[in-house]
Amino acid sequence: MHLSHAAAQALMVAAQGLHRRPDTAASKADLLATIRRMGVLQIDTIHVVARSPYLVLWSRLGAYSQEWLTDLLAEGALFEYWAHEACFLPIESFPLFRRRMLDARIEGMKWKYSHEWAAHNGEALERVLAHVREHGPARSSDFERTDGQASGWWEWKPEKRALETLFTAGELMIARRHNFQRIYDLRERIMPDWDDARVPPIELVRRTLAIQAVRALGVTCARWVADYFRTSLRDTMPLLPALAAEGALIEVAVEGWEHPAYIHPDNQALAEAAAADALVPELTTLLSPFDPLVWDRARALAMFGFDYRIECYTPASKRRYGYFTLPILRRGQLIGRLDPKAHRKEGRFEVKALHLEPGVPVTSALVDDIAGTLREFADWHATPTVEVRLSDPPKLAALVQRAVDRAAAPPKRARKRPAKAASEQ
Repeated sequence: MHLSHAAAQALMVAAQGLHRRPDTAASKADLLATIRRMGVLQIDTIHVVARSPYLVLWSRLGAYSQEWLTDLLAEGALFEYWAHEACFLPIESFPLFRRRMLDARIEGMKWKYSHEWAAHNGEALERVLAHVREHGPARSSDFERTDGQASGWWEWKPEKRALETLFTAGELMIARRHNFQRIYDLRERIMPDWDDARVPPIELVRRTLAIQAVRALGVTCARWVADYFRTSLRDTMPLLPALAAEGALIEVAVEGWEHPAYIHPDNQALAEAAAADALVPELTTLLSPFDPLVWDRARALAMFGFDYRIECYTPASKRRYGYFTLPILRRGQLIGRLDPKAHRKEGRFEVKALHLEPGVPVTSALVDDIAGTLREFADWHATPTVEVRLSDPPKLAALVQRAVDRAAAPPKRARKRPAKAASEQ
């Protein structure tokens, strides 16, 4: 099979569930199905608009109840662990990541908390583990700071670091979240029927994660696969030709690619539709900086010509686009980005700046697509007043503002004609 570059773009967007919205309102089951489709849902706590995991789901499903995500975690349909980064994962993936918990030698695993700290703080680890065992689920805030240090993002108290170290080691799991704070409990209480005899060998873990990554990406070259679940590039790249040779994956050619591309058999029908120019993305939506479509910045550049960086860690004077810019996906293309802020108490959604990519023409259809997406996004945040401040090109802000305001205006009622008198009937 041969895919044009445009067909490969459409296939990747569709495999990620970003080509069109479902025909019916989202349900909790749809959230779980969406996470299973992606294989992973990255967690981030920045709250300029909705936190990233909620935003990733909204991008695909539209309006839904955010409580459903924490419900799925508490019900055991999801679990948390380090995958691409800290992530929600379908519970059926637990055996793969239990291997990661048990085997720190897996190359490519980005251990967050050093063995050196654990080696010198065994008492803190035992004390925190004993507390959870005796008193039940615990939060970091349950432990008062006693080391005399100031609080801060990089100055965790020993108990918080112990909780996270025990979580990384798989001794503790996240039972649920409250106000997005983690609540930790013993693994054996969360998964009482689990037996480590069911942990697969590392070779099977690598193979399975590679297959899952290819399915989630839709179409990919070998070098992009390892990033999806943060596996070893050296171990993962040779797997792709072997998996294709045995039929677990399908090798295809993509226009302009020097090396082979791969698709999953589950996506063959989508790929054939894309090759026939019959797969046409329709959706315009906003993406989280941590959306799987754009979290690999090199892949986003190669696939969509979109050079994207998140600038929240960049000094304000050096930012080009804004603190937390969201990519704009329009009908299968990344056409721009915007810098938003949801002022929830005021019911106001502010677009500080809206930037189109070079060469993207300002048309009435584009303006309507962006405005409709902003209106939908703002309504989901319960911030009905939308203000578009600045744009590049400059004329775009006013055009989008007028279109957003039109979308918010109640429909005009048709004037009723007076009833005719009996003599006129």
